[in-house]
Amino acid sequence: MSDSYYGRPIVKEPTWTPEVPWYFFTGGIAGASSVLHGIARLTGNERLARRSLFVGAAADVVSPALLISDLGRPERFLNMLRVVKVTSPMSVGSWILFLSGGASGTAAALELLGVAKPVKVLAEGASFAAGPPLATYTGTLIANTSIPVWSEARDELPWLFGASAAASAGAAATLVTPREAAGPARRAAIGGVLAELAIAKTMEKKLGFVGEVYRRGEAGRFLRISKACTAAGAGLLALRGRRSRLAASAGSALVLAGELALRWSVFKAGFQSARDPRYTVIPQRERLAARP
Repeated sequence: MSDSYYGRPIVKEPTWTPEVPWYFFTGGIAGASSVLHGIARLTGNERLARRSLFVGAAADVVSPALLISDLGRPERFLNMLRVVKVTSPMSVGSWILFLSGGASGTAAALELLGVAKPVKVLAEGASFAAGPPLATYTGTLIANTSIPVWSEARDELPWLFGASAAASAGAAATLVTPREAAGPARRAAIGGVLAELAIAKTMEKKLGFVGEVYRRGEAGRFLRISKACTAAGAGLLALRGRRSRLAASAGSALVLAGELALRWSVFKAGFQSARDPRYTVIPQRERLAARP
């Protein structure tokens, strides 16, 4: 037998609302944009630095709104800030989101006003430091659940989300930056897509039987859309993005669409794997059988 009693699900489906995959997407853009901004500033690419700062700050404004909408009441988000629990990805992630949003928002406002440069530099540094954790913590968060397809990919999901964040931030910055200054952003988008595809392949191989949810239902449809859009977008950016503004814009839009579809695919895969008890029972029995 590979079923639970009466074929009923063993783990509960997530209670998250559709705002969550959008939050995964905007949080990734915010985190990776902070890193892109810092690198552009250090290398003297002021046009890219300025635009990636504003992109990240905008995403940092949207992300808490999406999270609060999912939670239902604003005070629930504030309650998560009452303590810091380092063993809880949700607690740590809430603080990362809070600190990143405050830092990037402050830096963007001071950049617009052209005042308090020392404070702006400090805010930019704080935003840069919070960027990588913000871009990856949601992968750690869902991997820390009992949902089979997420927990079985605990080693790959943070890296997958990080690569997706790099691609998203690079594509977003390419859309709003003059072509001659957007080179690092284009390379971030292309590199992020390539890394994401490699990580996804590794994750699929590791998941084995459990990973079949990514080939079925809504998760499968979103993943096919993601692969098609990101591959086409990265190809346009690599072949024509340097010479053509239209190609750079089209490629960036395709990459962004593909990365959003990836977040939806991962989100839907969690629901699909929770519904079928086989995805919980079979891996458990395989682990028991493998014990000496």
